[in-house]
Amino acid sequence: MREFDYTKKWQKLLTPEIVRYLTMIHEYKGEQRLIAERHADVLENLVEIAKIQSTESSNKIEGIYTSDARLKKIVLDKTMPRTRNEREIAGYRDVLNTIHDSYAHLPIKDTFILQLHRDLYKFENSSNGGQFKTTDNFIEEVDANGNKFVRFKPMAAWETPEGIVNLCTAYNEAINREDAEPLLVIPMFIIDFLCIHPFNDGNGRMSRLLTLLLLYQNNYIVGRYISLEKLIEKTKDNYYDALQDSSQNWAEGENDYAPFVKYMLGIITAAYREFFDRTEIIEEKKVSKPDRIEELIKNHLGTITKKEIVEIASGISLTTVQRTLTELVKEEKIIKIGNGRYTKYKWNWDKEN
Repeated sequence: MREFDYTKKWQKLLTPEIVRYLTMIHEYKGEQRLIAERHADVLENLVEIAKIQSTESSNKIEGIYTSDARLKKIVLDKTMPRTRNEREIAGYRDVLNTIHDSYAHLPIKDTFILQLHRDLYKFENSSNGGQFKTTDNFIEEVDANGNKFVRFKPMAAWETPEGIVNLCTAYNEAINREDAEPLLVIPMFIIDFLCIHPFNDGNGRMSRLLTLLLLYQNNYIVGRYISLEKLIEKTKDNYYDALQDSSQNWAEGENDYAPFVKYMLGIITAAYREFFDRTEIIEEKKVSKPDRIEELIKNHLGTITKKEIVEIASGISLTTVQRTLTELVKEEKIIKIGNGRYTKYKWNWDKEN
């Protein structure tokens, strides 16, 4: 069986490129903590947006879709799921909420991973949820001619329960050492989790949920405000390339973790930079109220009403909001949908591109 030991392996990843990433992220972490403490109430809007985007993107990577309007209602728990896709989205929502609310108290062990997977499928009449795979699975790829071939053969089903136990033990032993670098150990754990591929379905989504959980537990909470899953979805080809490069020769214990580690460090760095871009409006007192409104609409998923803008943008009057909306529509920066009390607005991305 494949053995896991992170206590020394992470040190071999300390190349100049990776060290630069680590230095930047450590600096960003301190800056973000100060901003989050000063503006906790205002940043709650970013939390809501990130939850919606994370749920949408992580499921979209796996080909699970619904409309923007339905997605938002499901994530905010304002409607019941109607289709299989929506039931899977609702399950993801609940696991994500568990991680957001209780990450500090969640153990990294096999029984808890099974519990999260069970909750991922809580709206499905499926026996898959909450149990490891019972038959061997394969990661397939389709070539340009439509022919399928096996790209990777994960750990055998009979080895999987013990493999996950050993994986969690190795992670906990490494992370509890004072000299361990969590930003390296976490993506190493995720690669090994994906190479075990412990479930019949839901492995990719579980890996992204576990990534958030482990980052939060180690005080890297940028994913609370900026969706890491959305950044991954936007760079999906690079994501799969990194996974493939880091999984080669995995069964023999000779795989190279560096490609996936560098990819994830790049995602985390991008998330911190986006966080600072979005919070610059809050930190810079010279930023005008119209600019705050413009940025709010730009960062809002889907449509938004005048009433919602007033509720979110504290300290800005209805008159200022109305005047700014009129100007933004005139400048074609936003699109006005409907009339009267049913009027909504959304950012005009076509104009920007």
